[in-house]
Formats: sequence, structure tokens, C-alpha cells
Amino acid sequence: MSKAGVIGPFGSKESLQLAALERAIEIFRREIWEPAATAEPGLARLEAIADAWLSYLERDVLPGGCFLTQAASEFDGRPGPVRDAIDRAYAQWDAVLVREVVAAVRAGSLPDVDPEQVAFELGAIAQGVNQARQLRGDPQAVQRGRRAMRRVLHSANARGAALP
Repeated sequence: MSKAGVIGPFGSKESLQLAALERAIEIFRREIWEPAATAEPGLARLEAIADAWLSYLERDVLPGGCFLTQAASEFDGRPGPVRDAIDRAYAQWDAVLVREVVAAVRAGSLPDVDPEQVAFELGAIAQGVNQARQLRGDPQAVQRGRRAMRRVLHSANARGAALP
């Protein structure tokens, strides 16, 4: 198919990119948030998010791994509507993670931690897992990511829960 044939129905390359991003966000939400949403708010939900996130990466739900991670790498230094949409998607996801950390602190399953720091660390681990799998073909990346996410969640836990 020609480039015009692909872009034509969307009117512009940018509109095509925004439509692809929106669809990737829907898939991300379906694969990661929806399975975790039924877990008890707080630490249990954070653990469910971590498990679903790593499963999403491990199963290569989309070719090339996490679309958002790849798009962020492509557009992070390019101002415009696509970059802004990616940034909004990341901000929304960070807000979800922060909200769950706050819930865990309020429930007493995490000590008074910096929720933004925990969200940052979980996101950084997921991005690292994606890159290790996609760029380097690391067969241990998901297991390493699982241990790292558990360490972030449980090292902050005042009760010192053992790592699974």
C-alpha cells in the first residue's frame, strides 16, 4: 500500500499517529489497568498492576513491545501534538500509580513514602524491561523486572514483607 493510501483516510500523518496512539492507549488500559482494577486498592492493586504490566510486555501484545515506550522515545524531543498526547498519557498513568501508592499508605500497607518516586521507579523498570526485551532480546528481562518491582514495593513496606 502506498504512503498516501495509508495516510489518506486520516487526512494527515499526524492524525494517523494520534489515532494509532489512542488505540495503543486503549490496549494498554485493557491489558494492564482493567485486570488490576478489581484488586483491593493500595498495595494489592499495585502488585496486580506490576504483574499485568510485565505480562503485557512478556506477551508482546503489540509488535515491538510497549507502543507508548517506543513512541515516547521517538517523540520526546519533537514538540507538537503527538508528543503532547504521549505526555498526557504518561501523566494519566503516573496519576493512577500515585493514587494507588497513596491508598496503600493510608491503608497502612506502605509507610509514608514519596508516591511520585514509587510511580517513577515502577515506570522506569517497565521501560527498562521493554528495552531489554526488544533491543537486546534478554530472556531474563521480565523476571528481573518482576524482582525489581517487588523490591520497590516491598522495600518501602514497613513490615518488611519477603520478596516473592
